[in-house]
Amino acid sequence: MTPAAARKYCASLKGATYDLKWGADHVYSVGGRMFAVVGDPSHKEAGLGFKVDDHRFLELTDRKGIIPAPYLARAKWVLVQDYKSLADADLKTLIARSRELIVAKLPKKLQLELKGSG
Repeated sequence: MTPAAARKYCASLKGATYDLKWGADHVYSVGGRMFAVVGDPSHKEAGLGFKVDDHRFLELTDRKGIIPAPYLARAKWVLVQDYKSLADADLKTLIARSRELIVAKLPKKLQLELKGSG
């Protein structure tokens, strides 16, 4: 997967909104809460960041090319520095799961509106 493909996939998820933050990072949110960040390749900490299930955090960060996300590791976010660390299908599954984890924390009414991965 490329950063451009990651941005396109994030934007395609149901209820996703886009914002440019911190100078040049592409931030994708649902219900006003971030679920993925595609970093500017010119930044030192560029890559693809997203939230993961607690039980997957250590598993993923043990892989080469994936680190705990700076500033967000305590919330179980990872940063994929090398897009080749995971297959495209696996990255898409993890991004979609990140969105689901964020939706699960939203108010019930908004959850119902955003139900699905669509």
